[in-house]
Amino acid sequence: MAGIFERASGLLLHPTSLPGSYGIGDLGPSAFSFVDFLVSAGQRLWQILPLSPPGEGNSPYSAYSAFAGNTLLVSPETLVDDGMLTATDLDGAPAITDERIDFEIVSRWKSELLIRAFEHFRAGPSTIIVDEFDYFCRTNAWWLEDYALFRAIKAANSEKAWFFWAEPLKFRDPSALATIRSQLSREIEREKFSQYIFFRQWLAVRRYANERGVRIIGDIPIFVALDSADVWCNQNSFKLNEDGSPKVVAGVPPDYFSKTGQRWGNPIYDWQSMLRDDFGWWAARIAFNYEMVDIVRLDHFIGFVRNWEVPGEDQTAENGSWEEVPGVELFKTLLRRLGSLRVIAEDLGVMTQEVAELRDELGFPGMRILQFAFGGDTYNSNLPHNYPANSVVYTGTHDNDTTVGWWNSIAGKRKGWEAKTRKHCLEYLRSNGREIHWDMIRAALASVANTAIIPVQDILGLGSDHRMNLPASTAGNWEWRLTDGALSSDAARRLRGLAEMFGRADRGVENI
Repeated sequence: MAGIFERASGLLLHPTSLPGSYGIGDLGPSAFSFVDFLVSAGQRLWQILPLSPPGEGNSPYSAYSAFAGNTLLVSPETLVDDGMLTATDLDGAPAITDERIDFEIVSRWKSELLIRAFEHFRAGPSTIIVDEFDYFCRTNAWWLEDYALFRAIKAANSEKAWFFWAEPLKFRDPSALATIRSQLSREIEREKFSQYIFFRQWLAVRRYANERGVRIIGDIPIFVALDSADVWCNQNSFKLNEDGSPKVVAGVPPDYFSKTGQRWGNPIYDWQSMLRDDFGWWAARIAFNYEMVDIVRLDHFIGFVRNWEVPGEDQTAENGSWEEVPGVELFKTLLRRLGSLRVIAEDLGVMTQEVAELRDELGFPGMRILQFAFGGDTYNSNLPHNYPANSVVYTGTHDNDTTVGWWNSIAGKRKGWEAKTRKHCLEYLRSNGREIHWDMIRAALASVANTAIIPVQDILGLGSDHRMNLPASTAGNWEWRLTDGALSSDAARRLRGLAEMFGRADRGVENI
């Protein structure tokens, strides 16, 4: 099957990392300015992380819903421009740094701001906003009703996870749900309004990008969080005990990096139950994402072939087992129900023949990471001369160190593997190492891979202090932000020059 993407390149930047005056990147002027930068730099793709409301650890990969949006991204300035707030409503903005996100402070202030916007709406809404809000609630009722109820009940229970609620609510007794809906009707409507604002602003950003030839690559984590509206509302679709606790959780087995493996903690889907339901939840999830983005990256694609299932009560992943997943049936069903799939398969990790066959049968491009290319032999699949055209090359991902940080970590160690990696990298790239980030960017854009994605940190040559996430760590992740003015016209010209030289700037992506 031929590749689904024409030759193009783009940048990886989550909206929370955009610059701005309110403690976190948002969907206001800086988002539109970033699209303008992409265009000036000859880039046709903007890759983001999941837009879901982050849960534990502020991670977008551990969200309260697979459908709802992250209201921390709502732009205060746009609320003023749209008449939902006044300029004086922003006077109490917290004085916090624009280099890192303080999620606790930002969350508290944004929540207060959205409550104020909701009260303005209730007091004297415009006809246009009322009509838009009513339409949004009607067309999204299939997920919005339950999500708004979920968040309202959590707030009324001191944010306790759903499996600690009183049993009638935990197990969704119809009478108990009707009673609580009546009691929390105002809070539920306010949550719906916040979601309306998020989608109103995000779709305006996406429309602006699409009109200028920029396509958005979204991100779908394979698993969902245990404490999520998805699990609470679909308990029969997950392998849970009678009390709502997980029978098994996701992870990876012990390996060279961890003697006890990794226990991720996400509940495992009851795939047979989903199969009997014609994969309705998955079809809805994928279709909904295509209303928000143009292309999706499926995280942990290996998990659509098999899962490492760890007993829910275990504290390590040592006693898990591999269990097969009906991935072929899933994707056949999705193709039948949705017609086509514009997907990037995150196929990193230990590949099996079955995973490669599923990816290739579907025609999905896999991923190649330049930071993983050096120090081995000439057959390393991450070396550019081994790429298939139907692939996506990254200098690094959100889980990697920045390229400069990676380089400094191996350049400072002159023995063994580090020295071999450094020597191989310099020789392969014909580099002197002084601008290793641009040498890596050039290699990515020059490669035969149809798609090249560069983290914004790499075009700026930023070090390890600017990485987005350090897997298996619990502090400091997801906080990084661009400073205002960091994206210069010089960087745009340099990136455009490479994109034009290697045939990525003019043709862009196909019209999708």
